[in-house]
Parts: sequence; C-alpha cells; structure tokens
Amino acid sequence: MDLQLQDRVILVVGGHGLIGSAVVERLRLEGATAVPASRRDLGGVVMDAADDASVADGLSQVLDEYGRVDGLVVAAAPSARTLDPARNSDPAQVLSAFDGKVLTFLRVANAVIPGMREAGYGRIVGVSGQNAFLTGNITGSVRNAALIIAAKNLADSLAGSGVTVNAVSPSIVSDAPSRDVAVGKSGQSRPEDIAALIALLVSPIGGAISGESIAVGHRVLGVTHL
Repeated sequence: MDLQLQDRVILVVGGHGLIGSAVVERLRLEGATAVPASRRDLGGVVMDAADDASVADGLSQVLDEYGRVDGLVVAAAPSARTLDPARNSDPAQVLSAFDGKVLTFLRVANAVIPGMREAGYGRIVGVSGQNAFLTGNITGSVRNAALIIAAKNLADSLAGSGVTVNAVSPSIVSDAPSRDVAVGKSGQSRPEDIAALIALLVSPIGGAISGESIAVGHRVLGVTHL
C-alpha cells in the first residue's frame, strides 16, 4: 500500500531510541523526510523536549531547512525499564515520569500545531504504553494514561482542522517477541510493528483516524473494555 508519504516532512522526537529509530527507518522507506530529534547531536536536530527554548530552536531549524512540518512523532520518554519498581508509588518518581512523557509530548505538539493549523494539514502521534490500562504500577499507569488523555483533548480541539492526533500503546518491546499472551497481560511487539502503525497514522490516508489510542501487540488479554 502506498502511504503517500513521499516528501512529507516528519519530525521524530526521540528518533534515535529503540522505537524512534525504527520509525525513522520506516518513514524513510516510505519516501518521507524523517528528521530525528534528540538531546544529543546524533544527526538530525538537537532538541531537549523538556525545555521550551530548545524545542523552539529545534523546530526553527527544521522549518528553515524544510519549510514545514507535516507530521510529528513523540517517542522520547525513558523506557519503563528505567523506572525503579520499588518507587512505583513515590510521588517524586511519578512526577518525574509524568514530566518526561506527558509534558514532553504536549510541549512539542503545542509547538507544531500552529503551523499545521495554518497549513490545514498535520499528523501527531504520541507513544504511550499498555501500562495505562493496568494497575500495580502507579508511575507507569499515570504517565501513559495521561498521555492518552492529553492526545484525545488535543484531537478534539483540532477536529475539522485537518490535523489529527493519536496515541499508540505498545507493551513490552522486543526484537524477538514472545507469541504467548497470558490472561491479564498484553502481547509483545517489535519496534518495526510499532513503526508500521505509526507510519499509517502520520500518512495522508490515515487522516480519518483521530483521537484514538491504539494498542500494538495483543491488547490486555481477558479485558473487553478499559
């Protein structure tokens, strides 16, 4: 299927991470101009998404070079495996994780939305996680659920503008995911699986989808509504 991404400019924040790098690779295979952004100079744009000035500077660099941003993917949050399980309910860890995921997403999304509104076209995708649907880890649940809620609010505020906003929610990401899915657990997925879904959502043909949270891998087994 032709996703009609030829020459589309897509900014991928966290574009050198496990998921972000797979997204960049997939978008480039589809003919898009995928611009990775990260805090270190690894190629692409240097952008600290925790800092308003850095976001503005990075976005200006992209606009100066390419003239527009057609799509934004935010996959910049630290992996859930970096969180301390002994501090899952520690307010300090919850706040730090919220800031690192939700506010990062909002900060960059808010920066690109005015240009997308003016163009009458744009695609925004945030990477959440299936911890949003499960108890037992307050840090993981709060940061992921909050991103999904933020994305839905942005999508509703942009309804009819030509700009869509969605979230994708992987579970455990592995290069060799297990095919087994236990009751009360979600299915594992490869970075390439996540990238394939994101490529659809940032494409012109994905424009009928907005305000959605889509699981990657089998959504929690044994649950019909969350």
